[in-house]
Amino acid sequence: MKFDEFIKSLSKIKNIQLPAEDSHFKMVPPFRRELLKQQEEAIKEAKHAGVLALFYPDVNQKTNFVLILRKTYKGVHSAQVGFPGGKLEEEDVSLEFTAIRETYEEVGVPTHHIKIVKTLSQVYIPPSNFYVQPFIGFTNKTPQFIKQEEEVEDILEIALDHFLDEETLITKKVSTSYSVEVEVPAFNLNGHIVWGATAMMLSEIKDLLKQLV
Repeated sequence: MKFDEFIKSLSKIKNIQLPAEDSHFKMVPPFRRELLKQQEEAIKEAKHAGVLALFYPDVNQKTNFVLILRKTYKGVHSAQVGFPGGKLEEEDVSLEFTAIRETYEEVGVPTHHIKIVKTLSQVYIPPSNFYVQPFIGFTNKTPQFIKQEEEVEDILEIALDHFLDEETLITKKVSTSYSVEVEVPAFNLNGHIVWGATAMMLSEIKDLLKQLV
């Protein structure tokens, strides 16, 4: 889809009710409820993070959004695909500010180029005990991405048309700490398997955009 057409459609998104759990449920791993039950006490002390689904025009003026592949490290989100974003810091004035700041730090998009258009539904991530607040935003400029070498292995540019294609929805066997191998719903985007909390957020974005485009 051409970016100018997308932006015209996106202007209507503020008036659309969030599908929230109806969207999240489509991509929920089968063991999620058990994890939530196990962490009832920990949830009370959950940390907070903000992430951004940033849409932009590519060099051909087609609509894309950006994901990142995180570095391999000793942590629960090692080598996973997700949105640019990170934890709320003391100096951050809001989670929206956090999402924009982290997007600049991780992929190099200047903060003043980013416009937020909608706050999405929060998603809780049991392994790291975070409540993540996603946002939808855009930049009118084709970004010159600069990855944060310490944390980002690769920057993934996802075409909107590819994302909205139903063929990207798959099931995938993954290894987890709860169960050795479990089939989970996932997205196959640019050859990368995206599941768990990021897939839940993507599902809500997809359901919203399907009402617009």
